[in-house]
Amino acid sequence: MTAREIIAAVAGSFTEHRPPVRPAPADGPLGWAGYGESRARAAARTGEEESVVYGVAGLGGLSCVLVSFEFGFLGGSLGGHTGDRLEAAYALARERRLPLVSFVATGGSRMQEGMIALIQLQRVARASALLRAAGLPQIAVVRDPTTGGGWATLGAGADVVLALPGAQIGFAGSRVRPADADPYAYTAEGQLTAGQVDAVVPPGELPGTLGRWLAALTVSGPARPAPVPGPLSGTGLPETGWAAVEQARSAARPRAAAYLDAYFEDRLPLSGDRCGGSDPGLLCGVGLHRGRPVAYVAQCGTATLPAGYRTASRVIHLADRLGIPVLTLVDTPGAANDAEAERAGAGAAIAGTFAAVAGAQVPVTTLVIGEGGSGGALALAAPDNTHVTADSYFSVIAPELAAAILKRGPEEVRSTADQLRLRPQDLVELGVARSVVGPAGGGPAPAGRG
Repeated sequence: MTAREIIAAVAGSFTEHRPPVRPAPADGPLGWAGYGESRARAAARTGEEESVVYGVAGLGGLSCVLVSFEFGFLGGSLGGHTGDRLEAAYALARERRLPLVSFVATGGSRMQEGMIALIQLQRVARASALLRAAGLPQIAVVRDPTTGGGWATLGAGADVVLALPGAQIGFAGSRVRPADADPYAYTAEGQLTAGQVDAVVPPGELPGTLGRWLAALTVSGPARPAPVPGPLSGTGLPETGWAAVEQARSAARPRAAAYLDAYFEDRLPLSGDRCGGSDPGLLCGVGLHRGRPVAYVAQCGTATLPAGYRTASRVIHLADRLGIPVLTLVDTPGAANDAEAERAGAGAAIAGTFAAVAGAQVPVTTLVIGEGGSGGALALAAPDNTHVTADSYFSVIAPELAAAILKRGPEEVRSTADQLRLRPQDLVELGVARSVVGPAGGGPAPAGRG
């Protein structure tokens, strides 16, 4: 599809903008022989003056600044005039307080303009940074192909990265990458696996998906705390510490996906740490709760990987910048602690999540829905706004490990669990949790404080 065909396919309306044209030598800043003729042929073939079209679009009932690359114009490459248009598009988004949506298809920087083409990446990066500082979201739709500086700025630099199925994506283009390189690594699906892309979206679903994302990232008014999710089980408060552990570990207990489905009318996933990894045991994204956006980070009962903590930090920072409250669901026996996790930077990743929660200016609400295993769980818990379900526990360490450290036998694990005071009601009494979210369908009233 051409740049304008894509615009027509996703936007209900579009008003094109064009920056003033700077005079330039016919063969460009380098005097590259034949460059002017190449541009003229590209213009005649595509009907475009440059490789980028931009303007204000109506999409899903909301307005945005839309950028669309024309790959037929010199491979969608970036030159000086392309940089003018991209910089102007970001400025327009800042001026009108609108999100920016980019449809990227590019082979990278234009060789016929040499370093003048390459430094356009700095202009784009600066314009993108200003838009982030203004608290406005950026969504990229990565088409086939997206390589070089276009991927490393507009594509990978966006807050939300969507990709078309089978699209070729990578910093290295097909003609410059190693001959023995795994081709899957340069596909949309491979980049999703590697944590670089949030979702692969079929073309027919793009208009609806983009409309949902714009609705989820559009914030009006100050961020109010996300309400605490309601209980999903009828489990009563445990009588002993070990009973609390057993209830939290029960296979019948509701998990994060069930809580998210009950809480949100719509939710959109954010996937990957942008450092080469993802964690299938962590659900992240932005959803609509009673019509208002809420970012979520939810553990699914597994040991959280370093990539998971980095993804959590990424989502919390994004929500903080856009003014979106955060909901975290805690459910993990602890952070992954094998050799691979250590090599992947477990300590630094957990530290980053602690810092993201501690430094957030938007309200963070936490509900512990299962196991609260040590620092791996605490990293996602909001100070002074953590709540617990009746079928959860929170502990400095698992009772079995505590007994082992204290050189106690297996027969003393249960009494050790009591000593740890890890039951939901204990956590409220200790001031660790604000309330116990009571059992569904009756039962004892929720314990609470404050």
